[in-house]
Amino acid sequence: MSVLIEEFKREHSEIVAALNRVKELGIQSRDGRAELSSVKAILLEHLENEDERLYPFLRKEAEKKKELKNILDLFALEMEDVTKAVTEFFHRFSRGEILDEKLEEEFENIAAALVKRIKNEESILYDEYEYINQ
Repeated sequence: MSVLIEEFKREHSEIVAALNRVKELGIQSRDGRAELSSVKAILLEHLENEDERLYPFLRKEAEKKKELKNILDLFALEMEDVTKAVTEFFHRFSRGEILDEKLEEEFENIAAALVKRIKNEESILYDEYEYINQ
């Protein structure tokens, strides 16, 4: 496995672990909310890292491979939806706009969307990256 993909998978593990810590601590608790803030920082750093080091390479390869282009187009659409939902959640959370009884439900939805995205990236995009770099 390439160093880059190992790094991204390690970052994914950190994101999932942080999401799980929020769940364990309870999003209503002070510690859970503090952990949620760290999730945001880890996630933003990871996305920036992928945008700089993974996606440009895959897009360049997609110029030669229509199937890869189609995959990237689907991921881009999905990522727009996930990014919008996550950004909106964190914005509303930081402003205290989410009612306490809805906070846990909304967090669970965001966490599930992120975990699904991570699994898809690892099983499709990262594998494609590794295949190209053999």
